[in-house]
Amino acid sequence: MKEAVLREFFRAVVLLVGLGIIGCGPSILKPDRPEGKVVVVYQPSHQTDTGRDFNEAAVCNAIAEAAIAANTGAVVTHKVWSYDVPGLRYARRGSNTMVEHTSRIVGDTLTGYAWELKRSNEIAPHVFISIHNNGGTDRNAIWGYVHEGDAYEAANRELVAEIIEAIADITGLENRGVWLDSSTGRNDYRCRSTGARAFFSLDENVNTAPYRALLEIGDNKVSRALLEDPERQNAMGQVIQSVVERRFGRQ
Repeated sequence: MKEAVLREFFRAVVLLVGLGIIGCGPSILKPDRPEGKVVVVYQPSHQTDTGRDFNEAAVCNAIAEAAIAANTGAVVTHKVWSYDVPGLRYARRGSNTMVEHTSRIVGDTLTGYAWELKRSNEIAPHVFISIHNNGGTDRNAIWGYVHEGDAYEAANRELVAEIIEAIADITGLENRGVWLDSSTGRNDYRCRSTGARAFFSLDENVNTAPYRALLEIGDNKVSRALLEDPERQNAMGQVIQSVVERRFGRQ
């Protein structure tokens, strides 16, 4: 009798799970997929002041360009990069975590970061990926960042974790995992919603893309040989695009 009751109970549970009435674990809130092809924006670093004799902008732009070149047509890709745009403040330098370098208004001129985010919002991507290199860490590693307190924080964590794992696999970089942008404790830019320190590029009050990822690939001293190798740059760009297409490619 007891076994029969248990069988009926488990049969009912399986049916309810299959119908979506109950779940097997906590669900993750994910942005609604847009109609048509997903639009992706790459934001390579425009910084030239992050390491001695090291051009982070050139390295990250090469990775972004490789990602765009690897697009099979499954998504639509764009790039926002202030490096060659005249009339901007901090177009080739500055920190993503400083008010002076991001959101501060001086007359009618924009900072490099502000211009990039304005342009990205005009494109209206579903996915935004910012590419940078770390420095001063003494680690041959890769880090991923998401915005603290975002409604889609868990969904962004999933995306970032998959990207940095894929890059670590082909480069040998140590996978340092996914971090909140507030964890760096850097400088004075803060999210208006949470009051926590944040990356300007990931702030939902600035960036309208529901998926927003920031990658810190390698250390500009420890990982320099890898970062400046064109073949490795191409491979990293290609694997980033591969993850993007696997998750967001036309269905």
